[in-house]
Amino acid sequence: MNPLIELEELCALFPEPDKEPLFLSAEHVARESTPPPYHDLLVHEHHMTISMEQYHGCLVDVEVIDSRFVDSLYCREILLRKKDRSDVVQFGIVRFNFEYVTQQVRQEIEAQKTPLGRVLIQHNVLRHIDLGAIVKLQAGPGLSRHLQMPVGESTYGRMATIFCNGAPAVDLLEVSQVL
Repeated sequence: MNPLIELEELCALFPEPDKEPLFLSAEHVARESTPPPYHDLLVHEHHMTISMEQYHGCLVDVEVIDSRFVDSLYCREILLRKKDRSDVVQFGIVRFNFEYVTQQVRQEIEAQKTPLGRVLIQHNVLRHIDLGAIVKLQAGPGLSRHLQMPVGESTYGRMATIFCNGAPAVDLLEVSQVL
């Protein structure tokens, strides 16, 4: 699939208020062309929770901006914040098919208190992360508000799929904020 179409589909799950754009432009970028420090943050097949904690030197907490079910899929729009601080380090959109995890994992994710990656790790869910694409985004009013960055500033994100117990269970947009 075209990553920019997938990006639009994920963003359409949570339209911005007053039809403000989340981003002004989006460009698919080759993995090897991703500049530092975004390359180390995004170009890997690990959970972003772990990458963000390593990069920022502290644990991160999840803040769920919005969540809903679309058909049978659980969708949520999130921020990761440095633990016990207000600094936002990541914006994300998640689309999750709970069919491939236990009821206990589902309940913990729906409780919205723990970052997704940490839940899957703590419950030892057999998982594989498939990095789909790297995108360069120019912040629109929506992303600017979420990441506390100026409108028009560029940042990078990734599109990925998490396979749980061998099945494609989670589609993600993860946008980094380098402080």
